[in-house]
Amino acid sequence: MTTTSIIKICGLSTAPTLEAALEAGADMVGLVFFEKSPRHVSLEQARALARLARGRARIAVLTVDASDATLGAIIDAVAPDFLQLHGRETPARLADLKRTFGLATIKAIGVSAVSDLDAATAYADVADRLLFDAKPPKDARLPGGNGVAFDWRLLAGLDLQRPYLLSGGLDPDNVAQAIAIAGAAGVDVSSGVESAPGVKDIGKIRAFVAKARAAFAKAGAVHPSSAQPGRAQPGRVA
Repeated sequence: MTTTSIIKICGLSTAPTLEAALEAGADMVGLVFFEKSPRHVSLEQARALARLARGRARIAVLTVDASDATLGAIIDAVAPDFLQLHGRETPARLADLKRTFGLATIKAIGVSAVSDLDAATAYADVADRLLFDAKPPKDARLPGGNGVAFDWRLLAGLDLQRPYLLSGGLDPDNVAQAIAIAGAAGVDVSSGVESAPGVKDIGKIRAFVAKARAAFAKAGAVHPSSAQPGRAQPGRVA
């Protein structure tokens, strides 16, 4: 069966860097709603950025243990394709969110050892996609975007019957190696394409997308050109 590749650039906060990601061929872009993050965007910023991205890439909104009221305001402003959840949301919470908002979900799973993958099993039946990220350091203020990698070999041969994104410590220099080792068909990057925390670097964005796309082609994964948002319904669930 042919595997479809996904390249996601997360934590975008300006029109020029979003445009760079879109022009480079990113399949998905992420907007962060977490005030402790240097990548946090306001509803007004997000609304404007979503207008640029709509029909050109899928849009994910990243939140951390957000309330229904907060999520409702974000959804009204952005009309995203995915809710990307980076907190302690339980499988039951994900199911409830899908019923309430009718949107597909991406659940982040922190990984530092093979035992951490057990948590993924509980989410595989309810999340539309999983995202494997390095567990944040104990003194970290952020649940993700810390530029920390984990042992990619832990994902080799993983089969959860759910597509997943590999994240954590990726950059233009190591993304090809990460794809080859983990066998991932999707990658997500934030700090690895920045010149400073929260400051995206256009050159690094272009390089990352090019390196990832070449690695996916070498691995036999295909570009999802036949499933672009402009040609299909957004990620809402029936």
